[in-house]
Amino acid sequence: MANDDASRAVAHGDAPAATQTRTLVAVFASPVADLLLRYGQDLGFRPVLIEPERGRVSRDQTIAAEVLTHFPGLGADADVVVTDHHRAEMGPLLAEALRLPVRWIGIMGNPRHPGPHVAALKDLGVSDSEIARVHRPIGLNIGSRTPAEIAIATLAGLIADRNGKPGGFDF
Repeated sequence: MANDDASRAVAHGDAPAATQTRTLVAVFASPVADLLLRYGQDLGFRPVLIEPERGRVSRDQTIAAEVLTHFPGLGADADVVVTDHHRAEMGPLLAEALRLPVRWIGIMGNPRHPGPHVAALKDLGVSDSEIARVHRPIGLNIGSRTPAEIAIATLAGLIADRNGKPGGFDF
């Protein structure tokens, strides 16, 4: 009966909020970053946007997240998602993230195309073992096409990982 009560509390929004604090860092202002940070905040993440070019940041993004031009001292509670792999600053920002003890780093991209981050990081002298810390593709494979679908798939993958689950429909 206690399990039924707990399930009912979750279904009715009466379950206690998660006490675990995690930081979600979106790198580069983009429609996907905007949704990642807004949805992520609802899911218990502290939203942070890294955007070296302040002129690219929308008013909505400054309201929804802490906006920085470079990485703060992040710890093992941070998940970093690079939302644009065409930006020239991608390599240096990824190298900066790899020097931090962040929990997880991922970059969006089509799995059928080579990841441009590999060459960018090699050009900066980053070791193969460090480059291997960067996940690509990211999120659950749900055939995402729109920014909202990409954000949801990415967050679903991070939630599964946070909860020690494989994601998908394996229970």
